[in-house]
Amino acid sequence: MTQILLVGPDVPLLEGLAQSLAALGHSPTVTLTLHDARDVGSHDPPLVAVVSRALAMEASAEMLGIPLAPGGALVLYRAVGGSVAALPPTLLRSVLADLALPLERNRLVALVTHVEERVKATGRGRGGRAEGSRDELEV
Repeated sequence: MTQILLVGPDVPLLEGLAQSLAALGHSPTVTLTLHDARDVGSHDPPLVAVVSRALAMEASAEMLGIPLAPGGALVLYRAVGGSVAALPPTLLRSVLADLALPLERNRLVALVTHVEERVKATGRGRGGRAEGSRDELEV
């Protein structure tokens, strides 16, 4: 079960996404602020944090530093029809995607699946081993 953190002020949008993600077997959590997201992430780091683009643009690097699970990713979202200002280069380098939600909901699901598979393949999961790796060498 993948932990996904949804952060932003648009509660109906995020609750709808949370229900969709939960139906697919993920464990979503919704928070309204980056401060709350950092608190949640420090107790149970999500694999994917989906953060409002507006909150990310206003936040300092320290505030945006939501603890993620090993191999985790940060995804930004904006409302459909919202303004699309250029992201600062430092922020642009730290995000996996910038989505227009809810239109790109399927793309979000595909990204979550991709990050899950990448973590399993590289062995960065909570167990720390790649799937199929051996604990001991055979003699």
